[in-house]
Amino acid sequence: MINKTNILFGTGGWRAIIGDEFTRENIERVAQGVCDLMIEENKTELPVMIGYDRRFLSESAAHWIAGVLTANGIKVWFMNRSAPTPLVMFTVKHECLHYGIEVTASHNPAEYNGIKLIVEEGRDASVECTKRLEELIAVSEPKSISFEQALEGGMIKILKTPFNDFIDSILSNLDVEKIKNSGVRILFDPMHGSATFPMMSVLYTARCTVDLMDSNKDAFFGGKLPAPGLKQLGSLIGRVTKEKYDLGIAVDGDGDRLGIVDSNGTYISANQILVMLYYYLHEYRGWKGPVVRNLATTHMLDAVAESFGETCYEVPVGFKYISSKLDETDAVLGGESSGGLTVRGHIFGKDSIYAAALFVEMVCAIGKTPKEIWDELEDKYGKFVMEEGNFVFEPSDKTRINKMLMEDKLLPTFDGFELDRVNYEDGCKIYFKDGSFVICRFSGTEPLLRIFAESSTSEKANELINEMKSFVK
Repeated sequence: MINKTNILFGTGGWRAIIGDEFTRENIERVAQGVCDLMIEENKTELPVMIGYDRRFLSESAAHWIAGVLTANGIKVWFMNRSAPTPLVMFTVKHECLHYGIEVTASHNPAEYNGIKLIVEEGRDASVECTKRLEELIAVSEPKSISFEQALEGGMIKILKTPFNDFIDSILSNLDVEKIKNSGVRILFDPMHGSATFPMMSVLYTARCTVDLMDSNKDAFFGGKLPAPGLKQLGSLIGRVTKEKYDLGIAVDGDGDRLGIVDSNGTYISANQILVMLYYYLHEYRGWKGPVVRNLATTHMLDAVAESFGETCYEVPVGFKYISSKLDETDAVLGGESSGGLTVRGHIFGKDSIYAAALFVEMVCAIGKTPKEIWDELEDKYGKFVMEEGNFVFEPSDKTRINKMLMEDKLLPTFDGFELDRVNYEDGCKIYFKDGSFVICRFSGTEPLLRIFAESSTSEKANELINEMKSFVK
């Protein structure tokens, strides 16, 4: 008897290497599990929205998923082209659907693909939901018909204008006139992903001058990781400075993570974007309320919130926790240091398109460059420098490391840092009395211990990371 792959959903859905575990057999098992979940919940009366990014096998996988759903009597709404994850989340919320599915591995390397489940109100599926889905997948026996057969039978509806409501919603939440009157010039890098059309539509409507790079479909993402981090944006930075653009904007492969480049080539990190947008919305837009961040995101948000008389809520890693706390507390925005954020009144998931447009509005409204805005914030709140370092281990060594850190709760001495407290809610996060912290979490897809540290200088942050690495060796 052939052993079936044990399919597990992490914080961003199920992700696997193409041709290894991401195969038609496993894709159809996941789809059948979704069907069984919908049948169990008595939620089969509404269609499921299916979207897909531009990765290798994404469109085919979306067809196979549709074939399984329709074979189970569940109707499907299907995009007529690749689509970013925020669009699928918006459609599920806007059309009051029970479920949506996006075929994507987000910012993972090109050899990966995956499936993201979206639930009512356009939210990330909860841990309880994905746990039950995993149980159903383990015993699922898929039944399927061809995409063409389902289409001919009226079980699939092709959405001809899927972007309209999404784009209109973003524009309605922007001060478009401030952008129109600025003459801002932007270079946009979608990183060969699926966010080009909606981003360009929004920016063109706001009368921005926008040029494109890396917009062609490329299954290998130009040989780079499709994540808008500093290491991947050398070409964007070079062109922005050489060709004198006001801003460079980059988003990941499925359009939910954002990176910004200033006119002088300065990379604006996700932490800085979060802080600036929260400050802008609170002080310039007059939006009152708290802010939400995960455990591995800058504590500068805490300082800004405290200065406003507001609260900064800390939640585990996983955007479902951010959106849930944002909804619970009516927060202004919520986000994470990996590049995703959401704003009150929009969707409950990450959306780089709205976030980028709002950032453009901020720059135009304040009339200063992002670096100038950031320098003023550092003068006011102090320096908060975050560094990251991954510790690669043999898969067989994970048990030892987990026992050391999470069970025995052993810690380095951290000479020169006075311990405040330790949080084991999600990994191991160590807080120090000077405001510094270091956090260790296991990657859900690779044999890595992800280590983030923040302190007043890069040297101090790296000192914390290196001490943690030496301790777990």
